[in-house]
Amino acid sequence: MFHKQNLPTMEFVYEYAVIRYVPDIERQEFINVGLIMMCKRKRWVRIVLRFDEERIRLFDPVVDLHCLRRQLNAIEEIALGNKAFGPVAMFEPEERFRWITAVKSACIQTSRPHPGLTDNLEETFLHLVERLV
Repeated sequence: MFHKQNLPTMEFVYEYAVIRYVPDIERQEFINVGLIMMCKRKRWVRIVLRFDEERIRLFDPVVDLHCLRRQLNAIEEIALGNKAFGPVAMFEPEERFRWITAVKSACIQTSRPHPGLTDNLEETFLHLVERLV
């Protein structure tokens, strides 16, 4: 007879990356503006953006907020698979994640992807957002 404590919990491997605004590539300074997380086995991707205009302006007084918001919104739509945002949005969830987190020299970048193991993807995602963004 099995007891509940002897049953294995379902654990999922996930990867996440912090989305960053980098106003001056050469200075390598950034502000965290979002988080993307993916679980290949569940075909699951979540993304959240925190667009705090006041904080961004303190960091970069000459930023074009409209342009930055458009770029971040496009990344969000691609992550969510909105096919109106081009061919990358039609990729599988893990491929969209890889595309978004690829190293690039642009004003919007991501951290390197970090792996983890969880039995609750949504809870882990929310915890990471609160901690990192």
